[in-house]
Amino acid sequence: MPDAYIIDAVRTPRGIGKVGKGALADMHPQHLAAAVLRALAERNGLNTAQVDDIIWSTSTQKGKQAGDLGRMAALDAGYDIRSSGTTLDRFCGGGITTVNLAAASIMSGMEELVIAGGTEMMSLTASMAAEEAAAGLKPMMMGSGNERLQRSHPQSHQGVCGDAIASMEGITRADVDALGLESQRRAAKAIADGAFARSLVPVYREDGSLALDREEFPRPETTAEGLAALKPSFAGLADFPLDANGTTFRKLINAKYPELKIEHMHHAGNSSGVVDGAAAVLLASKAYADANGLKPRARVVAMANMGDCPTLMLNAPVPAARKVLAKAGLTIDDIDLFEINEAFAVVAEKFIRDLRLDRDKVNVNGGAIALGHPIGATGSMLIGTMVDELERRGLRRGLVTMCAAGGMAPAIIVERV
Repeated sequence: MPDAYIIDAVRTPRGIGKVGKGALADMHPQHLAAAVLRALAERNGLNTAQVDDIIWSTSTQKGKQAGDLGRMAALDAGYDIRSSGTTLDRFCGGGITTVNLAAASIMSGMEELVIAGGTEMMSLTASMAAEEAAAGLKPMMMGSGNERLQRSHPQSHQGVCGDAIASMEGITRADVDALGLESQRRAAKAIADGAFARSLVPVYREDGSLALDREEFPRPETTAEGLAALKPSFAGLADFPLDANGTTFRKLINAKYPELKIEHMHHAGNSSGVVDGAAAVLLASKAYADANGLKPRARVVAMANMGDCPTLMLNAPVPAARKVLAKAGLTIDDIDLFEINEAFAVVAEKFIRDLRLDRDKVNVNGGAIALGHPIGATGSMLIGTMVDELERRGLRRGLVTMCAAGGMAPAIIVERV
């Protein structure tokens, strides 16, 4: 079976996901995606007519983010019309899934050159949510409208799920605040050290003016005292009536776990940030890379997908990590670095505890709490960050995984070439 190699990875800076405040919020998502596709082509001298496919991830596929963003962005980036494109949705996990599918296409022998990536403009989704709320529409629960699904697998709001898991696991407010503070500290150091410089590409507006060339979301001034003063974000939402029957997000969790008393502890300082961003990863077979002068940076060792309890929603990363390690014939000790998306601090905290990881090997450059989480793009960003960091440190293998709505987690192991 042919190997799949990562040739290059690029991403935009993450812009604050709020209209009127974020530097990218006035852009069209196709333009944001085109920025990373164009950068990949220019940096690697690609003949875009030879790109077999562009596999893209966008979670909220409505409004400007609808209509097969992968294909439209490629056309916007000036790619040859023969480079096809598709767009998928695995909620937060889509950005890993696109890379996994691209690698699988190459490893099967069916494709030679594939681009994977994703885009999410949370400024758009936030404004759409505000418009829906103003129109009297209530927050949507997962599986909304499917009464049979909600009876068998009640699904709540992710933030309430994060609080529920922490309560179940005996993880405290001090624990999640400490992880949030460390994310800010590590991200600030990474930025100062230029850890993201190789992958980061500037974004320009249509008139050629610079939109953004640096991370916009981090708050390096964060303190433990400041975090401790923040009120939990999801207590009120947990008890918001969702329908005429008095269904609430709390009741959805308690339908499956009736004895669970949910203590609320997640807030803006220990949860992932709302941002806009895009990322792209270039993968090729060895034969194509050799024939076209492309130098591989990493090899895809193994990939896996895992499902877990949809009601708790965020617990699949640990079993996904175990599954991908088993597929690779490796153990925890064979992995030099881990990236686990900080959707909420409890996700990373539980991951570290359950797998008994050395904290100095996990999210070494901070995570989504400090940098932000552009849903469909984050997984591809993390893979690029992993390849960069393995090279910077002269290490061998990295494992990347993340939780996704519906109780899922994709995972990937890459090895530096």
